[in-house]
Amino acid sequence: MPETPSPAPAGIDPRGPRFGAAITSVLLLVDVFLALIDLTSAAFWLLVVIAVLFLWSVVSPRTAPWGVLFRRVVRPRLSAPTELEDPRPPRFAQGVGLLVTTLGIVLHLLGVPFALPIAAALAFVAAFLNAAFAYCLGCQIWLLLQRAGLVGREQRAA
Repeated sequence: MPETPSPAPAGIDPRGPRFGAAITSVLLLVDVFLALIDLTSAAFWLLVVIAVLFLWSVVSPRTAPWGVLFRRVVRPRLSAPTELEDPRPPRFAQGVGLLVTTLGIVLHLLGVPFALPIAAALAFVAAFLNAAFAYCLGCQIWLLLQRAGLVGREQRAA
């Protein structure tokens, strides 16, 4: 019996993740700059903060700072969204950001040269594409995994 797709959770305003990506891209750009001008300690701690923010967005998206700021301050000033989006791909994208930044932190702690700026730069590119062009790389990965049947589907009844 073929697997049936799980029902999508209630939709979210797609402008919310783009707003968060804009703030995150600025933080990541600052982090890359700090790492490249050899303020490694500051770059390290900023990337740790960014990783914690990614973790927060994965574990509790309703209470994550950028989402709360969007819902309370920005969203009331905008017209209603023309369509809602499934919250699972943006949440997955936050997990990808967490993976990239955590990998950069761990590699830096292991002494790998340029691990911090490279990880921050990779995360910056993804966040900037989302913020500027509404192109979410993590969401695209989610869709590929969903087509392959690895995520976003109910498990078959035993």
